[in-house]
Amino acid sequence: MHPAKERIAAVFGRAQGSGYLLTPNLVLTAAHVIGDCDTTRVVVPGGVGPVRCRTVWARDDSRRCDAALLVAERDLVDAETAAAFEPLVWGRAYDLRAWPGAQAVGFPQVQRDGDDELDTEQIVGTFKPGSNLIGGRHVLDSEHAAPEEPPGGGSPWAGMSGSAVFVDGLLAGVVCADPGGWRHGRLTVTPSATLWSHFRFLSECLLAGHKPESRSLTSHRQLEVEVFEQRLRDYIVEKAGALTIIGLTLSDGEGETWPLDAAYLSLELVGAGGPADGRGFEPPTGDPAGPARSVPAPQRAEEALAGQRRVLLRGAAGSGKTTLLQWLATITARGDLPPGLGHLSGCMPLTLPLRTLIRQGELPQPEEFLAAAARPLAGLPAAQGWVTRRLAEGTALILIDGVDEVPEADRRRTLAWLKDLLAAYPDARYVLTTRPSAVREGWLSDAGFTELELQPMSRADVAAFIDRWHTAAGQAGDERLRAFRDSLTAAVVTKRDLGRLATNPLMCALICALNRSRRGYLPHGRMELYRAALELLLIRRDRERDIVVGLEGPELEQAQTALLQKIAYWLIRNGRSELEWDRAVEILDRALPAMPAVAARGSAEEILRHLVLRSGLLRQPTSETLDFIHRTFQDYLGAQAAVDDWDFDLLVNSAHDDQWEDVLRMAVGHAPPRARAELLRKLLERGEREEPNRYRLHLLAAACLEQATEVDADVRTRVEKAAAELVPPRDQEAAKALATAGQVVLDLLPGPEGLDDVVAHAVVVAATTVADDRAIPLLARYATHPSLRVRAQLVWAWDRFENEHYAEAVIARLMYADEGEGELLFLVKSREQRAVLDRLGGDRKVLQANAARHALRGRWVYQGARYPAGDVMD
Repeated sequence: MHPAKERIAAVFGRAQGSGYLLTPNLVLTAAHVIGDCDTTRVVVPGGVGPVRCRTVWARDDSRRCDAALLVAERDLVDAETAAAFEPLVWGRAYDLRAWPGAQAVGFPQVQRDGDDELDTEQIVGTFKPGSNLIGGRHVLDSEHAAPEEPPGGGSPWAGMSGSAVFVDGLLAGVVCADPGGWRHGRLTVTPSATLWSHFRFLSECLLAGHKPESRSLTSHRQLEVEVFEQRLRDYIVEKAGALTIIGLTLSDGEGETWPLDAAYLSLELVGAGGPADGRGFEPPTGDPAGPARSVPAPQRAEEALAGQRRVLLRGAAGSGKTTLLQWLATITARGDLPPGLGHLSGCMPLTLPLRTLIRQGELPQPEEFLAAAARPLAGLPAAQGWVTRRLAEGTALILIDGVDEVPEADRRRTLAWLKDLLAAYPDARYVLTTRPSAVREGWLSDAGFTELELQPMSRADVAAFIDRWHTAAGQAGDERLRAFRDSLTAAVVTKRDLGRLATNPLMCALICALNRSRRGYLPHGRMELYRAALELLLIRRDRERDIVVGLEGPELEQAQTALLQKIAYWLIRNGRSELEWDRAVEILDRALPAMPAVAARGSAEEILRHLVLRSGLLRQPTSETLDFIHRTFQDYLGAQAAVDDWDFDLLVNSAHDDQWEDVLRMAVGHAPPRARAELLRKLLERGEREEPNRYRLHLLAAACLEQATEVDADVRTRVEKAAAELVPPRDQEAAKALATAGQVVLDLLPGPEGLDDVVAHAVVVAATTVADDRAIPLLARYATHPSLRVRAQLVWAWDRFENEHYAEAVIARLMYADEGEGELLFLVKSREQRAVLDRLGGDRKVLQANAARHALRGRWVYQGARYPAGDVMD
C-alpha cells in the first residue's frame, strides 16, 4: 500500500503544489495551494492530461489544519490505471513515537528534468508526532540536505505543499509548510487525525466513493489493541447483524432471525417539533433541488441522524427503536457508513440495554461498558483502559436502549448517571431510545441532545416491509407466498382498520405472519390481533410444524398462557422488563400446586425451560436472565393477569406511570363489560380527585374506549364528556396523545374558526394521526388556513388517506403561495400522488421522494421541481 506513481498529482491553483489521488477523481492537497481560486487544474504524469477540478472541502487554519479535497470533472487516469489502484488506508499516530522511513513525493519548483519541466522529488525522513504539539501539526525531518534556496529567495521546497506523507504504507498526513529556522530540513504536516475530526471531510470522501479506513501507526501495544478491536467489531456485527422477525419461521426450523441487511427498513424520523416545525432540512450536497430550505416532511433515519452527536430517539412500542440501534451498531462496526453519517467513521459502538443494567443496582461505570456490550471479550488484556480511552478521544458511539424500561423511581438517578458521563466524556457520540411518554419533551435539551421521533410507517413503507417479510419467508420459490403478499398489500390500503394497525414494524410483522398462517383471513382490531398472534406463537406453530417434545401435551399447551401471564405480571408489578432465571422458577413453583396436571409434567425449572424453547415469547439475553421478545407481549399478558386477579385498584393507582399505560388499555380490552365499566369509572374518579394527573388520566380513559367493544352507556358518556374537555389540544404533543383515543376524537375536534395557529396545527395533527377517512371533511376546512405549518401538515399526511378522495377534498383546495410565511412545499411519495398534481396543475413547489436508494449508500434522495416544469422527477 505504498504510494504508487500513478497517484501523485501536480495541482495548479493560486500556487503550484502537489496532491495525491484518493480515488481516480478525488484529490487530496493543501488548502493554501488552491486558496480562493475559482479554477484549479490537476494533472497526473502519464494520466489523461490537465483536468478542471472543483473544491468540495477546504480548511486553512493558521495552526492546525491546511488541507483540501478536489473533485475532478472526469477521471485523472485511464480506466486500466484506475482499476489497478490499491486500497488506501490512513494512519493515525496514537503516541509520540518517531517513525523513520517516512516519505513524501511531490513536485518542488527546484526539481526539473532536462527540458526544464517539473519533475518529482521523493523526500525520505523521520515522521515526528511529538514535534509541534502545541500547533497541532506533525513534522517530517528530511534525512538529506535541503536544496539551495531559489535566487529570488523563498523556500526551495515550494511546490511540495499538498504532498501525501506515508509511514509504513499508511497515509499519515499532508505537507503544508516549510517552517523557518530549520535550514529547510523540515516540513510541517497536517496529520490525518485532524482531517478525520471534520465531519464534512469524511462525508465528502464517502460521496466521492472513497471509504476512509484507518489504522494506528503501530507500536506493540497498538497492534494488540487493533487485534482486539477487530475481534470486537466482528462480535458486534455478528450480535447486532440479525433481526428477530416475529412470526417468521424458516423452513429449516433454525429460529426466527434474518440478516439485518436483508430485513432492515429505514423508517422516517422527525424533530421534536414535528414534520412541519419550521426548521426543515436541506437537500443533500449536489442535489438538483438547489437552495430549497424548508421541507415540510420527515427524513429517513440516515438523513435525520446526519452530523448528530447526541440524539434522544422517541418511538412507540414496536416502532423500531431497538432495530435502529442495531443498524447503527452494525454499520459503524463495519465502517460501512452512508455519507451523512461520516461523523461516526472510526467510532466503536457499544450498546447498553438499560433494562438489564438497572436490575444490577448501580449503573455501570465506563470501564464496565464493555462487559455490558460484549462480555466474552471484556477480560482480554487489550481491553484494560480501552473504553475510557475511546470515550476521551470521542471515538465511542454509546447506544443506550430503553430509558422507558427504567422504573419511574429510578429515572432521576439514571439522568444523573448520564449527565456525569456527558460531563466526563463530552466528545463521545450518544444515542438514547425511549417511548414518547416516558420522559418529558426537552428532557436532555440542556445537554445538547437533539430529539427525534420515529414516525408511523407510510403506505410505501408498509408495502416495502410486507415485501421484505415475504422475501425472508421464501416468496422467491413459493407462489402461494407471493399471492399472500399481494393480497395483504392491497388489504392494508382498502381496509382502513387494518391500515391503522399496520403502522409499525412489530404490528406489520404480526399481520404478515397471521395472514400467511390463516391463508388470508385476518383478525380485526388490536386486541384480536394480539390474541391471534399468541395463539400462533404458543400453539399453532408447533402443531403445524409437527414438532413433538418430551413435555408436550394438552395440559401444558393449555397452561402456557397462564404461566406466561404470571411471569409478565410479576415484571409489570416490579417495574421490570427482565428477571433472573431463578426468580422465574420461583414464580412457576408457586403457581404449579394449583395446576396438578401441569405439575405432573415436570418440575418448575423443566417447564420454564420448555416455555423458553417452545413458546416463541420468552428469550434468554444471558444464561441467567429472561425477558419477553417484545415489551408489548409482556403488557398484553400481564394485563390479562391483572384482570383475572381483579387488581383494579393497582391498575388505576399506577395509571399515571407511563409503564402502566398500555397495560391499563389492554386490561380494558380483556375485561368483561361489568369489570370494564368499573375500571373506567375508577380512572375518571381518580382524575377528578387529582388535578395534576387529571389530563393524563382522562385522556387515558378516552384512549381505552378504542378497546372497549361493549361498555355501559353511562360510563361511555362520562368518558366522552371528560375527553371533550381536552379538546382542542393545546399543542402538538397533546394532539398526538389525544389521537390515541381513536375515532372518537374526530367527532370532538373543531374547525379552524377562532383558533390560534398553534392550536389549529395541533387539531390537524390529531386528525391526521387518527388517519381515518372520516377526518377528511374536517381537514378540508383547514386547507386555506393562513398558517404555513398547518397546511404543511396537511400535505405531509396525504399518503395516510385514500389518494383520490383526499386529493379532491384537501390537496386541490390548499393555498400554496402567499406573501406571509413563504411557499408551501409538496412532498410527493408515489406516482399516484404525482399524477394528481399533474392533473391539478398550478405553480406548486414539489419535492419527490425517490424510493430508489442512492447507489449502495442507503441515502434517501430528494429531487425538486416546480410544476409545470417539464422535468422527469424519477
